[in-house]
Amino acid sequence: MKILHSKMTTQELANCVGMAKQTINRWIREQHWITEPIPGVKGGRARLIHITPEVRDFLSSTPKLRHLSLTLQAAENEFPYHAQDSCPVWRQIQDVLAMMTDEEKQRLHVLLVREGLSGFLQRLKIADESA
Repeated sequence: MKILHSKMTTQELANCVGMAKQTINRWIREQHWITEPIPGVKGGRARLIHITPEVRDFLSSTPKLRHLSLTLQAAENEFPYHAQDSCPVWRQIQDVLAMMTDEEKQRLHVLLVREGLSGFLQRLKIADESA
């Protein structure tokens, strides 16, 4: 089952619904979807798409996408944040973030906004290829 987050890059949405980036960009223009620029990306072409009810409705009514089982809700954690405190990886990530400078944190933020989690994991070469 695929999840639509509240804001997604063109590439993330294309991957999620199994379409080309160009198709998503055409839908953005034709349907007048709300977008915002991605901080740190020059040229103004990289944008985040707001996944509004109108966008979800459009995606669910598209003939090619009717057969997909999309969770057409904003993604939410199924458990409280504090439940991860006992996870060693979570603690390590928190420790690494605590040691980063403000500039490094800002660059990481820009990278995550620009490429999303899947792009971040691909750069680390730990992405799940089956997803």
